[in-house]
Amino acid sequence: MLGYKNVERVKPSGLELVDKLVGVQRVTKVTKGGRAFGFSAIVIVGDGNGVVGHGLGKSKDVASAIAKAIEDAKKSLVRIPLLDGTLPHEQKGRFGGAKVFIKPASRGTGVIAGGAVRSVLESVGVKDVLSKSQGSSNPHNVVKATFDALLQLRNAATIAKQRGISLEKVFNG
Repeated sequence: MLGYKNVERVKPSGLELVDKLVGVQRVTKVTKGGRAFGFSAIVIVGDGNGVVGHGLGKSKDVASAIAKAIEDAKKSLVRIPLLDGTLPHEQKGRFGGAKVFIKPASRGTGVIAGGAVRSVLESVGVKDVLSKSQGSSNPHNVVKATFDALLQLRNAATIAKQRGISLEKVFNG
């Protein structure tokens, strides 16, 4: 979350958070005694109203990996600016080999997104959006690329405040 100008951190207390499991991977460590299996889980936590976070949990069994991921996600909650159930503007995000493009859509379009991007956008509370995921389809990197795009979003009021001008001047020049 570092390196973004307008990130607003949120405390998990008092929020009704819903968690979504993006993926569970079985990982294998080969030792001289054989193979040791473990699990890693990636989870998105959001309130459906602009607050979202993601987390990774690792453990020897699936249930505790998911529980750890949820706890990790609650530590990284941020507020995303929304505008009438969609995004304020289009944005590109990237992380590793994954690239994500998100674009606001008109009312009634729905969430046009696949896999990990859909989970993140639904947890944020976006109702209408178009998106395209390119490059790597690794869920870890796609989630982080989506967060990269979401954290770069700014609403008109924020832009006006940063530039020290009125809201009307932002739109009319």
